[in-house]
Amino acid sequence: MSSSENFAARLAFRSSTADQPPLGQQLATLRHLKRFFAQVWRTSAPLTVASVALRLVSAVQPLLLLYVGKLIIDEVVLQAGQPAPGPALSDWIASGRLAHVAALLALEFALVVLADLLSRGISLVDGILAELHSNTVSMELMQHAASLDLRHFESSEYQDRLERARRQAAGRNALLAQIFGQGQSLVTIATLAFGLLVYAPWLILLLLVSLIPAVVSEAKFNTRSYHLNRLRSPERRELEYLRYVGASAETAKEIKLFGLGSFLVARFRRLADTIMRDNRRLATQRAIWGGLFAALSSLAYYGAYAYIVWRTVEGEFTLGDLAFLSGSFLRLNGLFGQLLIGVTQIAGQSLYLDDLFSFFDIKPTITLSDTPKPFPQPIRDGIVFENVGFRYPDTEHWAVRGLNFSMKAGEAVALVGENGAGKTTIVKLLTRLYDPDEGRILVDGIDLRDIDLVDLRTHIGVIFQDFIRYSLTAAENIGVGRIEAAPDRDRIEAAAEQSLAAPVIEKLPLGYDQPLGKLFANGRDLSGGEWQKVAIARAYMRDAELIILDEPTAALDAKAEAEVFQRFKSLAKGKTAVLISHRFSTVRMADRILVLSGGRIIEAGSHDELVAARGVYADLFELQAAGYR
Repeated sequence: MSSSENFAARLAFRSSTADQPPLGQQLATLRHLKRFFAQVWRTSAPLTVASVALRLVSAVQPLLLLYVGKLIIDEVVLQAGQPAPGPALSDWIASGRLAHVAALLALEFALVVLADLLSRGISLVDGILAELHSNTVSMELMQHAASLDLRHFESSEYQDRLERARRQAAGRNALLAQIFGQGQSLVTIATLAFGLLVYAPWLILLLLVSLIPAVVSEAKFNTRSYHLNRLRSPERRELEYLRYVGASAETAKEIKLFGLGSFLVARFRRLADTIMRDNRRLATQRAIWGGLFAALSSLAYYGAYAYIVWRTVEGEFTLGDLAFLSGSFLRLNGLFGQLLIGVTQIAGQSLYLDDLFSFFDIKPTITLSDTPKPFPQPIRDGIVFENVGFRYPDTEHWAVRGLNFSMKAGEAVALVGENGAGKTTIVKLLTRLYDPDEGRILVDGIDLRDIDLVDLRTHIGVIFQDFIRYSLTAAENIGVGRIEAAPDRDRIEAAAEQSLAAPVIEKLPLGYDQPLGKLFANGRDLSGGEWQKVAIARAYMRDAELIILDEPTAALDAKAEAEVFQRFKSLAKGKTAVLISHRFSTVRMADRILVLSGGRIIEAGSHDELVAARGVYADLFELQAAGYR
């Protein structure tokens, strides 16, 4: 990293810590705990109740153990001060003078066993509840992400927010045990403090005063840690990307052939070292100040301990009182520290909860109609673009503008143009991944915004060039085209036949039950062209009214592509289709071709009409045809 980059990183870190919110604002983030508890309760109400109940019982154990220990010591001192009933143990037993101390020892033993059982029970319940809660939050995160718009996924700021939320989905489970533990500590403190109040109430005040600096310090470092993590979200996301690229089956060939291993490792090390230096600096400062304040707390404890010893020597306290008070004060010293610092830690953790819940508060911008209409089935009149204009979020450039064209029902329309001409944008608008900023899109006279969104997408089948290669079985890879019909094997096999994927699948060892990809055991990978045939089968599986193929055959050779589109044209009769392709052998099969440039339609007509017009399309066609001569 250059010196200027180092300076920028230090400046960003200092500014992030200099502008930290005051403690009151940090504590205000505790409002998220209500939603957090609601999540936990939704996860498992019985386990939540069980955890609280076990902790309440466990909370009184320390006082009972200390008090029984005091009684045992006092009884031993009492018996030791009296003449022995005889030299043998049997004489003591016969006299009955050991009965009381034996009963106390048995009670202490029972309390110790019970404490161990309670501790194990709490760990068991909390462990199960934490795992269930992590799964619940992850599922809710996936569901919410699925409800958001494409514009969110195409924003780097959103990606940072998603990354922070994803980290919190699995990283806040410790908060659950911490909060319940704080409640348990409060009950224990109340019981122990009662005993100290009887003997020396000012000792509790001494404890609180000695712990205030540690609490303030912990709150400060919790906030600095949060801001540092937030500041480094882009770098952490890049680290995850580098981990994937550097150790992935999909990238292995190029990494080896281009010799990128050392380059990726060096870049990863540079980013990781930058993050580690900031974390190490913060951790070192935290350790130094924490050690100083811990020493102050220990000094307060031993001052109080000396006072209790002196009162015992004076005869005001018994040896049992000494053991009880010193034990109580020692436990209270630790518990007060845990409680007060724990509150600041929970406040710090709630800053991270803000990352999680602020993501859940993101609302979709694709609004639903109050009175949604069903998608026309079948399409009778066609689709019309009326003066449609659209700009991608946070840009001033119009991706498309002034679009006016129509597609008749059952017509196959091809979109042609250079990269960035607006072809894929039209597909995104047709599928309502975005809404136009100007104009409207009509299907049989109904505005897309008035059609039920789920019904709209159910009746549109889209295959993009960058389709997903699911690490699922061959049947499931096709079945995702209409997930509710995925159990219908006959429909899946018919879709595979239509897309020419059937011969590919039948050659696999397990046929349609063969896991695809190399991510999991027994998986078999396919060639790019074979994967595309499987992906195209999803469009047939969908059996939609409107079929959109966005460069779906880019990995196929010319012969395979011709076969796929001849099959498509025969099977798509009666369907409205939109084709995007750079291959004019494919484009010429369309009923009508729209030529786009700069987000506008500059030519329209059939292949023969456009070639005869000797315009842009004719030039592009001639240029491509010349390459085959």
